[in-house]
Amino acid sequence: MTAQHDPSVYERIQAGEQFQELRRRYRSWAFPMTVAFLVWYLLYVLLSGFARDFMGTKLFGNINVALVFGVLQFVSTFLIAWAYSRHAAAKLDPLSEELRAEAGSRDEVGEGAK
Repeated sequence: MTAQHDPSVYERIQAGEQFQELRRRYRSWAFPMTVAFLVWYLLYVLLSGFARDFMGTKLFGNINVALVFGVLQFVSTFLIAWAYSRHAAAKLDPLSEELRAEAGSRDEVGEGAK
């Protein structure tokens, strides 16, 4: 004997094309950016550990390559956050608003509540 499962409004939305498109848009931006940042960060760590002469090279005054790379870690973090904010506003938020409105209208009609 198997029980029939009536999918909720959220399960129906999750299975829909719009939600899958939202996930695709998010992943197509987040995964490559995460990999790029991790490579950049690991490069900094590896150079600090194994290329001490290079990282200790003075650029001007007491400023060396390691300090510049360290500051650039912070700069890149803020740039990624800013870029994601723009990406989300342009590509993710409009689609998620449609899905949210769809969920609200379905729930109000009573399709999702039993």
